Amino acid sequence: MVRQYPVNHTHQHTKGRAMEVVTHLVNDTVEFYKWSLTIADKRVQHWPMMSSPFPTLAISCLYLIFLWAGPKYMQDRQPYTLRKTLIVYNFSMVVLNFYIAKELLLASRAAGYSYLCQPVNYSNDVNEVRIASALWWYYISKGVEFLDTVFFILRKKFNQVSFLHVYHHCTMFILWWIGIKWVPGGQSFFGATINSSIHVLMYGYYGLAALGPQMQKYLWWKKYLTIIQMIQFHVTIGHAGHSLYTGCPFPCWMQWALIGYAVTFIILFANFYYHAYRRKPASSRKGGKPITNGSSVVANGHSKAEEEEEDDEEDNGTRQKKGRAKRE
Repeated sequence: MVRQYPVNHTHQHTKGRAMEVVTHLVNDTVEFYKWSLTIADKRVQHWPMMSSPFPTLAISCLYLIFLWAGPKYMQDRQPYTLRKTLIVYNFSMVVLNFYIAKELLLASRAAGYSYLCQPVNYSNDVNEVRIASALWWYYISKGVEFLDTVFFILRKKFNQVSFLHVYHHCTMFILWWIGIKWVPGGQSFFGATINSSIHVLMYGYYGLAALGPQMQKYLWWKKYLTIIQMIQFHVTIGHAGHSLYTGCPFPCWMQWALIGYAVTFIILFANFYYHAYRRKPASSRKGGKPITNGSSVVANGHSKAEEEEEDDEEDNGTRQKKGRAKRE
């Protein structure tokens, strides 16, 4: 005689409810996305990478996979030097960010933009399209900046791939796809202009540092890059807050998103700045001279440590002489 076991109807009911909730959530998300497309900017619909979020999400996922796989691949390998590659890359980013900042400044002036309140103009006016195009290049530059992390890992500078670094790179690329898709103009130009201008200084610093240790004496201003970044985030919050307070006809969801995003960076950068410049443990002093504990400069998620500068000297000197580091 076969024994009959009671069926756990409560468990099945709970599982069914959970699947129903997930199904409704997915359907609601799809419907919301379809509705959002009706208010998206039609001018950018057929621009590269803009017809669908999947290319941006796929590249971001590949970036996260490399963060996991890259260190494993390099674990038993000598670090790459990449000196010439870094020089070309950093100065190319200087040129790209200078172009973006220049286009945004000139086009916004020609369009008569206000720096306090500027709604989005979705027309095909030549200056408006010029601004949208510059912002699209700004979005693309955020994808190119994934190479910052790639170079860190290939050079086995794993300590530079901090949470701040990864958080900045991964979120900026995705969030600016959203920005270009729905608000590629108006007040969006303000933050992008400031940020791309800072990137000119930032990548200029990296490019000069990559030329070799003989350039270090000219890079005394590295600390101020972090301070400028902190000022940028406070200005962003103040600018968005002023727009909300005055009722500026720029999408409120974008303003609140900017404020929330900037607050996270202020917290992360303040934490970095404290550990890099303010906190000097007694154990880090030798011969009466303080040894920097941490990074010497952070710009948009980059952390350049004093120890990295010493490593760079070693890379360009001892390692090259002994032939321990791989060549390009």
